[in-house]
Amino acid sequence: MPDALDATPYDALLLLSFGGPEGPDDVVPFLENVTRGRGIPKERLKEVGQHYFLFGGVSPINDQNRALLEALREDFAAHGLDLPVYWGNRNWAPYLTDTLREMAADGHRRILVLATSAYASYSGCRQYRENLADALATLQAEGVDVPAVDKLRHYFNHPGFVEPMTDGVLRALADLPEDVRAEAHIAFTTHSIPTAAADTSGPVESHGDGGAYVAQHLDVARLIADAVGERTGVDHPWQLVYQSRSGAPHIPWLEPDICDHLEERHAAGVPAVVMAPIGFVSDHMEVLYDLDTEAKAKAEELGLPVRRSATVGADPRFAAAVRELILERAAVERGREVTPCALGALGPSHDVCPVGCCPARAPRPAAAGADSPYA
Repeated sequence: MPDALDATPYDALLLLSFGGPEGPDDVVPFLENVTRGRGIPKERLKEVGQHYFLFGGVSPINDQNRALLEALREDFAAHGLDLPVYWGNRNWAPYLTDTLREMAADGHRRILVLATSAYASYSGCRQYRENLADALATLQAEGVDVPAVDKLRHYFNHPGFVEPMTDGVLRALADLPEDVRAEAHIAFTTHSIPTAAADTSGPVESHGDGGAYVAQHLDVARLIADAVGERTGVDHPWQLVYQSRSGAPHIPWLEPDICDHLEERHAAGVPAVVMAPIGFVSDHMEVLYDLDTEAKAKAEELGLPVRRSATVGADPRFAAAVRELILERAAVERGREVTPCALGALGPSHDVCPVGCCPARAPRPAAAGADSPYA
């Protein structure tokens, strides 16, 4: 194999995602997995589950992960990268622990992990690493010779992630009525998180107002807005806004919420809005419900034309970006000099999460980082 396609020392890739129910009977058990340890009553979970029941009790995320798996395998085969790809979820089948057990049984000893979350935060990075540590501890207790596990760096500013989203915004703008298109506002959306979690996201040196989480999203939003302006000749006003808040009302979370933002933009005389969900890899339930259902209903109530742009999903450019990230990290592990690919002002993210990066309120072991007990 030519060195350019050499993934050694890695011998497999694990696609690690959140998971979602695939039928009505799965909804409450899935939500019990997601909220385990928080003491939330089953009746409350049934209320939350109504979002899923609107779509037949099926989250689209698993099918979207299957599509991404296929795109990755096709890209790897087309470019001569001999690296098997597995899939495991944090909260639903196929479960992470079962997949790692299968990978170990198949003889894999050095695994790279692609998480379906592009940005730094506790819930978007360290919690995945904690779940990896839990799974490895389970396998170790079973007597399994656990493999070494590393995680691919944050890819929020990789061209293969940014460019498909830019095209999505352009398509959404083109779909607006011509008389409102030029003055349309772009609302870049991402998952709201507690402000305390945002402020401590990323390495310690990034901690502060909004931390790495907000800074990374702002950098991506600016990249897309600038690219849209270059390709259309129109500089559309834009703002980073938030969706999918789920915490207690007395705890501060990142704002403004997308629905509040639509009301404010309408009151300010904005003629149309494109909602661009840059915080999400695929069009899963939070995109379908919070944007395509709730936010669009708010826009209809206001008489405000809105369009929603696409996430990257299984775009071939994203699959190619994953291949490039794998080869980049493998070369680094072999001691080669590498120039990481990244757009924007922030530069490439770290390969190994340092100590103090995206800390949890209660310390727990986390794999694939500088503080990993499985180094």
